[in-house]
Amino acid sequence: MKRFFSAVGVFLRSADIPLLIMCICATVFGIVMISSAAAYQGAAHYVLIQSVALIIGIVGFIVLTLIDIDIIAERWDLLLIFSVLFLGSLYFFGVQGNSGNKSWLRPSFLPFGLQPAEICKVFYVIILAKLLSRSERNVNSIWSVGRAALITLVLMGEIMVISGDDGSALAYAAIFVIMMLCAGVNFAWFGLGAAALAVAIPYAWQSGLIDSYQKARLMLPYDATIDPTGQTERYQMRLSQIYIGGGQLTGQGLYAGNQTQAGTLPEQHTDFIFSVIGEELGMIGCIACMLLLLAIIIRCFYVGYKANSYMNRLICVGMGGMLLFQVCINIGMCLGVLPIIGLTLPFFSYGGSSIVTMFAAVGVVSGIHMRPAPDSSAHYLRPPIQTRLV
Repeated sequence: MKRFFSAVGVFLRSADIPLLIMCICATVFGIVMISSAAAYQGAAHYVLIQSVALIIGIVGFIVLTLIDIDIIAERWDLLLIFSVLFLGSLYFFGVQGNSGNKSWLRPSFLPFGLQPAEICKVFYVIILAKLLSRSERNVNSIWSVGRAALITLVLMGEIMVISGDDGSALAYAAIFVIMMLCAGVNFAWFGLGAAALAVAIPYAWQSGLIDSYQKARLMLPYDATIDPTGQTERYQMRLSQIYIGGGQLTGQGLYAGNQTQAGTLPEQHTDFIFSVIGEELGMIGCIACMLLLLAIIIRCFYVGYKANSYMNRLICVGMGGMLLFQVCINIGMCLGVLPIIGLTLPFFSYGGSSIVTMFAAVGVVSGIHMRPAPDSSAHYLRPPIQTRLV
């Protein structure tokens, strides 16, 4: 018992408590909005599952704070094998979600489903950071860049081929670009990658590798004549804009949104929770939501700036970049300026797997915060990472 209280004392003194508090506030904010968004069909089930996920997430945050991430990163090969197998399990055991993607595992012993692509993002950040740190002095070599790119393509390929979840695959690509930039990879490599995409995308577009539904979904916000399903995406996009516009400055009131309480917008408690915030809490509520998420992201980057090693800095950048990309895509999707690709709003959208994953990600950041850089750390941190994170 004495050891237990000693561990609690160490956690409270050294963990990133401000980060934990912000994440809890965002999740509680989200639970309140979910209870409103799902009120038309009975919100108790959703609130219960999200609350259980919050508790599990906090436990995960504490555990990952107390574990030295260097120990986990040393077995990056096992993390990679697990990620490949975990994503591959969707082929045999995956079930379709409401979006039609075969991206969920639903074990009977858990109150919520598991989304392997979501969970493996945390492992992917650790794997990539470890590999780049091993090539710290030669990060621009063909071997270093090629190995990182190959691992990224394998995981993205699994996600796209097995589950058809293009949104999650794009999240991996975004994490890759952000971490490679912050690792100091030469811009020539990005130019080469851009040139390869400039050739590959038109070929895939014309050759049939991208089917007509996917093309329509990607072009939907920019071409008013396109509607891939006749009922879903354009309908969601227009309704989302109505929700946000209808809230004006102060909103129509919590549990009082005309469209929200009628349950007009499909997936309004998951992908479109930001639209519900816009209708019921108005621009003020949307700004509060964005500021809270921005504070969490900035905190991740700040911890990275103070981190005790090159690898840990990259991990913090990867976790913060993952959150930043997902926030931008989800809000852009709700505003109707980006394609609807099914990425949730971190900490706010309904989804137990997402909540646990987000708390695990910030728990890793908290663990890095718990082990700050010594004064003499600057001698082994490369100038590019210092310059780009200041």
